[in-house]
Amino acid sequence: MLDLWRQAEAIPSRTDTLEELQRLVDENTGLFLVAEEGSRLIGTIIGGWDGWRANMYRLAVSPEFRRRGVAGSLVAEVERRLRAKGASRVTALVVKSEDHAMAFWEAAGHEHDRRMIRYAKTLD
Repeated sequence: MLDLWRQAEAIPSRTDTLEELQRLVDENTGLFLVAEEGSRLIGTIIGGWDGWRANMYRLAVSPEFRRRGVAGSLVAEVERRLRAKGASRVTALVVKSEDHAMAFWEAAGHEHDRRMIRYAKTLD
């Protein structure tokens, strides 16, 4: 999975570690979906739901499988599962400088919420 994110040129984050991924799976705190072609991992998305807000993170598709509907299928499935948990609104965290990502999310029906700015703090 970490290799796929590097291949897909996902912006690295502090949580891109095997330990963090294992914790996500072990604690069962979110939705972690993958797309495969045969036994090869070709796409990922993480959906989070805390009972109040739903978010999507780490949508990534292997470069040679892009523009084939993989990302759209992953988004549709995570949205379906979040809705089933009670979510009525979902947000996607997107790097502003990634024009292709901004275009994808707009094409997928998401609106850029210009009222919000994300603040972040690294917890040591």
